[in-house]
Amino acid sequence: MPRRVGPEAVRTVLRTARVGLRVTPAQRRRCFGLLLAAGDVWACALDMNRWRRQRGLAPITNFQQLCRELHKAGPGAFGDLNSPCAEGVLRRYSDAWFATAKRRADGDASARFPRRKRRLLPVRFRYGSFAIDGQRLRLAVARGRLPLWVRLDRELPYPVGQIRSVTLLNEGARLFVEVTAEVPVATYAPGTEPDPGRVAGVDLGVIHPYAVAGPEGEGLLVSGRAMRAEAHLHLKDTKHRRRAVAQRAPKPGQAGSRRWRKYRARQRKLEARHKRRIKQAQHEAAEQVVQWAVERRVGTLRVGDPRGVLELKAGRRHNQRLRDWRPGYLIRCLKDKAEQAGIRVELVDERGTSSTCPSCGRRVPKPAGRRFTCMHCGFSGHRDLVGGANIARRDPGGPITTMKRNPFPVVITHRRAGRHLPGAGPSRRDPRRRPHHGTAQGSPGRPRPAPPPQWGVARPEARINQHGRPTTNVA
Repeated sequence: MPRRVGPEAVRTVLRTARVGLRVTPAQRRRCFGLLLAAGDVWACALDMNRWRRQRGLAPITNFQQLCRELHKAGPGAFGDLNSPCAEGVLRRYSDAWFATAKRRADGDASARFPRRKRRLLPVRFRYGSFAIDGQRLRLAVARGRLPLWVRLDRELPYPVGQIRSVTLLNEGARLFVEVTAEVPVATYAPGTEPDPGRVAGVDLGVIHPYAVAGPEGEGLLVSGRAMRAEAHLHLKDTKHRRRAVAQRAPKPGQAGSRRWRKYRARQRKLEARHKRRIKQAQHEAAEQVVQWAVERRVGTLRVGDPRGVLELKAGRRHNQRLRDWRPGYLIRCLKDKAEQAGIRVELVDERGTSSTCPSCGRRVPKPAGRRFTCMHCGFSGHRDLVGGANIARRDPGGPITTMKRNPFPVVITHRRAGRHLPGAGPSRRDPRRRPHHGTAQGSPGRPRPAPPPQWGVARPEARINQHGRPTTNVA
């Protein structure tokens, strides 16, 4: 979106960053009160239209009509929630209703109108309804209420003048704010800007979230093994916790005990932490792809869209892999960062790209490993880069062309995403397993070698003290 600055327009994009809050118990109660009040506004809209439907009346879905019904309730009906924030909830309800109506009119019978109540709903504060002073944030409340100031746990990544909205939300009983800012598109010196004629193909995968085949025989492989290991460990821990509390789980229709509610709160907290870790790793992977493209002046990224396979039923194990993969979020991360860098992203059909030889163009059975070998012409290369090279030669909505726009990558750059994950190092292992001498079953690697002997120094004698612990008797 262009923004007028002086005599010429500057291209800008909207970016969002999530920042945690450090609040006192009183501030925490007021923040959750705002989320509860927003959920009450949503529930009132649902109950009102349900009541009208039971009596044969037309539902109220127009935003202006909903606002008139809201103001009939009078001031202070929803606690600290002010009118603009409550109107934002109604705007969200109206948009969801009309989007569903459009889908049903187009023939999508699976589309459903909003009908589910939510206890907590995010609250968006538009420009002018919040104030930022360093790491302090003031949120607008209802008239006559005490002002609400909260503290951010880190500095904002955007200048204050570029921030357009702030959204209060919770995740796993923790409070966050999503800061949306209008950021200008990156500018480059003459001769270093991305060239739209330089095209790179991006193949999305589980082991390699991004495999990029670029021009001039260069490629990029971003390893996502740490993210996959994090997902496996999280699933394993979740299964272990469920087995441990399965006997004291409440029956359908019964209220859980206090111990059960504490377990559920702990489960939601761990689930939210896992999602934050995976999202951060996916953003890091997308940032590495964009940086690599900028250094090579790539102006167009053609991304193979694999979301069609998500609708196929291939068994519970494969469905679990697809759930942990989240290709739609990978595409969105890459789009946002490429748009800010001035790079265009095009989605193409990725069907058959990993099983087509980039040299002769003939179909080859999909290899079981990571190595692609053509039985017709003898070509051999990395399977994910083969998919990226074929995607680069495929126009949106068209087949794979036989013209060799980019040679197959010979110079491959390897990157790793998720270094912040616990246990991520030279090899991703379970961080809960304590290192030992390799005598137990399932030892994580080879035992460490003994230190070299020091000449002229007597070797210390190992003994067991009265508590059963080894000690070293040094003369």
